[in-house]
Amino acid sequence: MTRGRFITFEGPEGAGKSTHLKALAEKLKARGIPVLTTREPGGTLLGELVRKILQFNEAGEAPVPTAELLLFLASRAQLVNNVILPALERGEWVLSDRFCDSTFAYQGYGRGMDVAELRAINAFATQNLMPDVTLLLDIPQTESRQRVADRQGQADRFEQERDTFHLRLAEGFRELAKQEPQRIRRIDSTQPQADTEAAVWAAITPLLP
Repeated sequence: MTRGRFITFEGPEGAGKSTHLKALAEKLKARGIPVLTTREPGGTLLGELVRKILQFNEAGEAPVPTAELLLFLASRAQLVNNVILPALERGEWVLSDRFCDSTFAYQGYGRGMDVAELRAINAFATQNLMPDVTLLLDIPQTESRQRVADRQGQADRFEQERDTFHLRLAEGFRELAKQEPQRIRRIDSTQPQADTEAAVWAAITPLLP
């Protein structure tokens, strides 16, 4: 059986990752390709509990940056081992709303941690799994903040961070794309939705059977 493909969606808050992940999943299914969708943090029972801790301080206190990092990686290790790798072995395409590049951007460029060290510990947590293609949905920091402000519901810990933090992580995502242009495809998410969907489809077309 042919191994499945692993595609991740990355970008600042409000970039449209969930929307475009869903649209791509529907297109792939229409072509008869089995698809599994997931998200980070989360995707497993353990991961969803970690998500509540990371996003809304469910434990009753905010995790310090090192604990924050390790919680993300614990959730990712569970997701990779129990969900992503088995699906890929079954020949399914896995689409994930965030993966390792969010760690490099948020904890690396945002929190100021060493990105090389983050890559090493991430490799341990993921059994060296990397996406076949990463779709970086890019929007200006001002638009990202406006989209978050327009959302309904409670803002999470990361959405409440200062503008300077969000500026650093947006620049971090772009720097990561420059470092790995073959894997990370930067897509303008300010254009009309149909145009962004077309760009996403064009980026994954070379992977189609």
